[in-house]
Amino acid sequence: MEDTGLHFLQKKLEEWGSEGCRGHSIRTKVLLLLAVALFLFGTACAMISYGFYMESSVEQHKQLGESAARLAAGTVDPGRVDAYLEGGASVEGYSEAKRKLYQIRESSPNIEYVYVYRIMEDGCHVVFDLDTEEAEGAAAGEVIPFDDAFREYLPALLSGKPIDPVISNETYGWLLTVYVPVYDEQGRCQCYAAVDISMNDIRMQAREFLVKLSMVFLVIFVLILSLAFWLAKYNLILPLNKMVSATTMFAYNTEAELERSLEEIRRLDIHTGDEVENLYRSFVKMTRDSVRHMTDIQSKNETISKMQNALILTLADMVERRDKNTGQHIRKTAAYVRIILDEMKREGIYAEELTEEFMDNVVNFAPLHDVGKINVPDAILNKPGKLTDEEFNMIQSHTIVGGKIIATLMKTVPDSDYLHEARNLALCHHEKWNGSGYPNGISGEEIPLSARVMAVADVFDALVSNRSYKKGFSYEKAMGIIREDSGTHFDPKVVAAFFAAKDAVIEVADGFSEMELEDAWKNGTAY
Repeated sequence: MEDTGLHFLQKKLEEWGSEGCRGHSIRTKVLLLLAVALFLFGTACAMISYGFYMESSVEQHKQLGESAARLAAGTVDPGRVDAYLEGGASVEGYSEAKRKLYQIRESSPNIEYVYVYRIMEDGCHVVFDLDTEEAEGAAAGEVIPFDDAFREYLPALLSGKPIDPVISNETYGWLLTVYVPVYDEQGRCQCYAAVDISMNDIRMQAREFLVKLSMVFLVIFVLILSLAFWLAKYNLILPLNKMVSATTMFAYNTEAELERSLEEIRRLDIHTGDEVENLYRSFVKMTRDSVRHMTDIQSKNETISKMQNALILTLADMVERRDKNTGQHIRKTAAYVRIILDEMKREGIYAEELTEEFMDNVVNFAPLHDVGKINVPDAILNKPGKLTDEEFNMIQSHTIVGGKIIATLMKTVPDSDYLHEARNLALCHHEKWNGSGYPNGISGEEIPLSARVMAVADVFDALVSNRSYKKGFSYEKAMGIIREDSGTHFDPKVVAAFFAAKDAVIEVADGFSEMELEDAWKNGTAY
């Protein structure tokens, strides 16, 4: 049964360890484990202490019983035992001996019975049997049947030998019986002086002992758990939570934020003098190395981004320089696109689409919207007069060619999703809101948002810029044309944002006009 119980307990602990402890904090696990350990330790100590207490108490009762039995044996004159059996109280010295036996019984509250028997084959022949509150003692010479608890000792008693104290739980309660033989001068056993020691009080005292022991253990249990709680809180839980909090608040966006986050972790300054401190120091070192690595990566990413933007502008410039009519077109349209997008962001127009990444991609790739013109002959690009239908179709094909160029680039560049808006800009910036544009004649929100914004910026720059075949319109007239085409050529929401930011648009346009004029004077083309 004990093995089965231990196996069951082990099985339950394994189940708790594999499943029950999940989802609990370290503090809960530590305190629960300590509580279980203390409980098992306390129970084991209580059982052992109880066993020692009972053993000690029984031994004390044995000593009391043996002492009392020897005193009782000393009061009996072995030479008069036969006379006592025959005459009882009428025999000289009987009453005095009985009085002394009463004194022995009254000497301790644990002495329940004192009696003197001669053990014979037919039973116990009473020599002395003291009266009690419950009943009168048996008369001298009366024969009492053997108690079953003494059957195994009967051969020794009949032969007059001493026996070990006997503990019984029958008939008269829980008793410890001590038999001491009374020998005559010839060494013959004339009778046995017996003392019954009540041990019923041992159970009550043991319960009191367990209660006191439990109270002491409870106080110790609470003190140890309180100390463990304090140690776990300040040497384990708080340091770990500080590291977790610092990690959660760690910022990766800029080099300054990285350094600030690292400094926050350094400022934790955890000193527990144990494995937690070792973990913290390793954590600081790992974080410092990671910050350096991330700083290096960010620096390289910024360099790559600058190189990418430079390549985009270089490629766009190569195409633009073939067209002598466009001037600073790619830079101006990119600036207008940024202004329109920022205004749309402020007003919450198409808020779900206008992420920071989307806006950056649109602005960065805006210069590539006319990249397809690389496929248009210079003679057509720079023709001062009206274009033939064939030539106009060639011009219109720059959208398809531009889309294909970007699509080919996307296939060759890994993780090139960021080029998606570049393709949309190149392919769709001449589509119209009412579906009358080219190359695919799509309409409304079927047109990518980036292309709808570029359409407004592209047309506005074309209207206000001087060309070899026309003089630029005033800002008012150009804006009037855009307003008139809202809902037909342009997305009305994009037009609304354009007009909300018109002051910023005009400021950029004026700035580029001055730059173009300076360039013209330098080149000797101003007139």
